[in-house]
Amino acid sequence: MAAHKMMFKSLVSSHRLSSLAGAPRITTHYSIVPRETDPRWKDVDMERFAEEADVVIVGGGPAGLSAACRLKQLANQEGRELRVCLVEKASEIGRHIMSGACIEPTALNELFPDWKENGAPLTPVTKDRFALLTEKRRIPIPILPGFPFNNHGNYVVRLGHVVRWLGEQAEALGVELYPGYAASEILYHEDGSVKGIATNDVGIHKDGSPKETFSRGMELHAKCTIFSEGCHGSLAKQLYQRFNLREKCETQAYGIGFKELWEIDPSKHHPGQVEHTTGWPLDYRTYGGSFIYHLGGDQPLIAIGLVVGLDYTNPYISPFREFQRFKLHPSILSTLQGGKRIAYGARALNEGGIQSIPKLTFPGGCLVGCSPGFMNSAKIKGTHNAMKSGMIAAESVFETLFDPNLKSSTEGINPERYEDKIRESWVWKELRKTRNIRPAFNTRLGLYGGLLYTGSVWYLTQGHEPWTLHAHPSGVHGDYAALKPASECRPIEYPKPDNVVTFDLLTSVALTGTNHDHDQPPHLTLKDDSIPVSRNLAIFDGPEARFCPAGVYEFIDSEDGNSKRLQINAQNCIHCKTCDIKDPSQNINWVTPQGAEGPAYDGM
Repeated sequence: MAAHKMMFKSLVSSHRLSSLAGAPRITTHYSIVPRETDPRWKDVDMERFAEEADVVIVGGGPAGLSAACRLKQLANQEGRELRVCLVEKASEIGRHIMSGACIEPTALNELFPDWKENGAPLTPVTKDRFALLTEKRRIPIPILPGFPFNNHGNYVVRLGHVVRWLGEQAEALGVELYPGYAASEILYHEDGSVKGIATNDVGIHKDGSPKETFSRGMELHAKCTIFSEGCHGSLAKQLYQRFNLREKCETQAYGIGFKELWEIDPSKHHPGQVEHTTGWPLDYRTYGGSFIYHLGGDQPLIAIGLVVGLDYTNPYISPFREFQRFKLHPSILSTLQGGKRIAYGARALNEGGIQSIPKLTFPGGCLVGCSPGFMNSAKIKGTHNAMKSGMIAAESVFETLFDPNLKSSTEGINPERYEDKIRESWVWKELRKTRNIRPAFNTRLGLYGGLLYTGSVWYLTQGHEPWTLHAHPSGVHGDYAALKPASECRPIEYPKPDNVVTFDLLTSVALTGTNHDHDQPPHLTLKDDSIPVSRNLAIFDGPEARFCPAGVYEFIDSEDGNSKRLQINAQNCIHCKTCDIKDPSQNINWVTPQGAEGPAYDGM
């Protein structure tokens, strides 16, 4: 590993000098190519209109909407004026949501005790199954009481529809929702505290120059800003660095989750049935597992998916093609035969658990939901924790805003009591209880070691072990660092798609409805345009072409035909954030494109 790092430093130092002259220009985004030094921007009016609010929330997922609802509930109960504005980059609330999902109703019960009467779209779990797959066999594993996969009392949902319902509740309470506006910049007061956010500029050519239609984004100022961007948020990354929020926690661990919706033979459909598997098609050293959820409603729909841990080592792994291969297992194929695929999506998810949760508050704001990482990977559930974190943050922000004795040292308030409240909640107890399950799969025994630990040590202690395992193996400081050079690994032969049960990547991406204006700077930015070829292709055989679930990254022949170059098909992006996580050179930085772009999921 040390040798690879030295090689990388040498490559970076030599190629930084030649990247502009030798490598084709790929990145034109202003975050890499400053406008201040670009003469094309010299006479452009850069003034922004600003709006004032009490609280601004970035992201309209379960956490952000729960925070918004709870804030307005408290304000309405106490008869206080409180302006709460929520910005969401999707064109509509729920359109960027991608999850399994089988959820625990704990937080929903607390937030809206009458959710059933108000028409929340949830289907109760009726049957629960778990199995270990080999290439041809299915070995049932009993789900004992207290086991993390026990879904008694839980609900199967199309999470995008639940989020849309939450948005309706938020509007009814008086929250101002602004879908179609991507928060692209954090604003700061002179004292360093967070002042709010700015939305994306629009009307910029792909080469980075202004169009005649150029329009500056808008500023939203707030006394407190709640960041709920979801897993690996682009603004959260900046906050981690500015306020050193990850100083006392471990590096986050991630997975990538794939999902398809299928309309199956009605005779095979059992609303509320939940199935999970582990094992094949992944090797025993690669963490992951599958799910099949039989959805409720008028159509015989199932949600089928595969999660692959992003700490895999073989650069030839294609998580997308592993998912397609998974569907060929005899026990899975029998369910899909005679059915039709109607939707596809993918999204990165947090797996680091309590070990990887950063400091949550800072002057002017806080982090909630999957952005800091409240998912319980042992349960493959995070919605209930995300919602509860948003609710607790809302209560803390509200108490701080209206505390008559508050003497804030900064202009942006710091809701510090949120840190204590979340640690006193059932969220923290749950995450602490399961803290060692995911890391137990990181030993040399891999899958078998993890199952053995969970079924013996964890089941006997119920999370009361006097030790805490690390989120990553010793010497690995992030999922990207786990990747081995291609020369040390064997290429993988995947079955060709049959276009009946298994499909190619671009056909799948078409089902996401993703859309981006092609004439804008690619939002997949590179710190150094030369690195994809000089390091990623040279050492790892271009893994970005395989780990991306949307065909964004493609190595093609150069104009002279003597070499390869990277082509970024930014219009394909489905905002999963995998590239930003798994790039072995950490050269890719995902930023928000224009608002209202990206996937258009319907109940994913």
